Amino acid sequence: MTGSTPGRDGTPQLRADAARNRAQILTAARTAFRESGTAVPLDEIARRAGVNIATLYRRFPDRDALIAQVLLDGFALVLDTARAAAKQAQTDPFTAVETFLQDLIDNRDLLSLPLIGGPMTNKPQARELQREIAAALEEILTEGRTRQALRPDITAVDLITTAALICRPLPYLPPQQATALAARHLGVFLDGLRPERTRTLPAAPTHEEMTAHLVPEGGSADTPTEP
Repeated sequence: MTGSTPGRDGTPQLRADAARNRAQILTAARTAFRESGTAVPLDEIARRAGVNIATLYRRFPDRDALIAQVLLDGFALVLDTARAAAKQAQTDPFTAVETFLQDLIDNRDLLSLPLIGGPMTNKPQARELQREIAAALEEILTEGRTRQALRPDITAVDLITTAALICRPLPYLPPQQATALAARHLGVFLDGLRPERTRTLPAAPTHEEMTAHLVPEGGSADTPTEP
């Protein structure tokens, strides 16, 4: 018996137990990657997920496939958050930025991305998701500039890197203290977004310049290769 059945569109759909195992494996992998890096034994990830190693390999044929899916899920979550904020920006761009950053803080346990210490991948899907995230954030900033609700020199890269810094795990710090610090840092950043700024910022790197460095050693951002 297989672990999937055809969906209405003809694509395989996992049975409930198989889907549950897959979700548990991904959750365990995110946590293990954040704690120990991507070299953590797959046996350990299976143990944390409450499945045997054969079940892990049925869902993910090798380590690269597991790493890639963790990354793609993280980027997809950021993209969904950015798109929701872009809709909100049509009426209130400043609050949209706050919502975007706060939602990522609230869901940071679901994120294992390069800028917050997670793994990297050359998968084309990851590069496309990054481009779509930047485009959604630029929609927010365009509304903010038009309405003079945000300082005009803020870029999508500023929002991305700020989210990464705030969401980055702080070793040895109790969760309550980490949450309090994240709230403080978010407040400081949001105050700095207001148009009545007093400090001139240095030139920011472009999105392309930043993401060019977020590939595994030996990879290329321009010509991504499949793991």
